[in-house]
Amino acid sequence: MEAILKPEELHNISDEAEMAEVKEALAKKKEAEQAQEELRHAFMARDIAPEAPAIINAALKTGARRGLREIQVLRFPAIYCNDGGRSINNFEPDWHKSLEGFAKRAFQYYEKELQPLGFKVGAEIVSFPDGIPGDVAVYLRW
Repeated sequence: MEAILKPEELHNISDEAEMAEVKEALAKKKEAEQAQEELRHAFMARDIAPEAPAIINAALKTGARRGLREIQVLRFPAIYCNDGGRSINNFEPDWHKSLEGFAKRAFQYYEKELQPLGFKVGAEIVSFPDGIPGDVAVYLRW
């Protein structure tokens, strides 16, 4: 005949199950953090594609056909800015100095290629998870 488990044994079973859940949660969190770091690294390393003019023209034509006067050309986490998005959130005129990585290269491309044609650029924080600047959206205006 099988013996009935003692309360102490049941506590041990519960503790082991709880520890397994904690370990699994920590592993998932670490995996998510690593994925976010890989995305950040890819964003920082990304360069302007040689086919950028064709991509930009297609997006501009689509926007113009829809009657728009601006299109969103870039969206990225505010933490990718060197000030966490503060200057963009405060609509400071030199907000572009906070850009890093691909966003910085995209702005430089704008200054060199698009601004002389009469385009304007703007940026704003478009999400606030937990009250903190989340994503930055960059718009090309005409």
